[in-house]
Amino acid sequence: MSARIERLVTSGTFSLDGGTWDVENNVWIVGDDHEVIVIDPAHDVAAVTEAVAGRRVLAVLLTHGHDDHVRQAVAAGEALGAPVLLPAADRMLWDMVHEQAPDGVVEPDQVFEVAGTQLRALPTPGHTPGSTCYYAEDLGVVFSGDTLFKGGPGATGRSFSDFSTIIESITTRLFFLPGTTRVLTGHGDETSIGTEEPQLPEWIARGH
Repeated sequence: MSARIERLVTSGTFSLDGGTWDVENNVWIVGDDHEVIVIDPAHDVAAVTEAVAGRRVLAVLLTHGHDDHVRQAVAAGEALGAPVLLPAADRMLWDMVHEQAPDGVVEPDQVFEVAGTQLRALPTPGHTPGSTCYYAEDLGVVFSGDTLFKGGPGATGRSFSDFSTIIESITTRLFFLPGTTRVLTGHGDETSIGTEEPQLPEWIARGH
């Protein structure tokens, strides 16, 4: 059986720079009936565990270190019996939430294999220094975390973020993917590379 993608939406909060906001996060599960990789197990460990449904979890991959994405990562890793891997440049954000270290780091262009498919880690700094997308070429998808959404790049108005950097990341790493590539985001609805690329001049003009 070939790999498939499952989406779970969980609810909670995101806090940074003294503010707290209610958010809904997309948790992505990639694999088959036997083994999976979980991307960003936000907010609700019980719901994530239920969705995994006893399958072997090869890894918990994080797209970046904001607390809505990582606060439950340690508990999820323990519940699922899987290593939690964080892009190294976001360790300072992780350390705001956790006293213990993640189980490992995600290296640039590192490849993770699950159920006959590969996820390649694409460094896309800007939303955070370590923001990383995961590209599955044979599935025609990229898991964009909070780097690219339907209608524009992720927010860059908070600590450790930079607008020009996220634009460069999107332009040089994501817009080189085929236009038909589905963009499976950290929050909200999916989009595609071909839908978003023509909007780049508008994003630059508005500055966010």
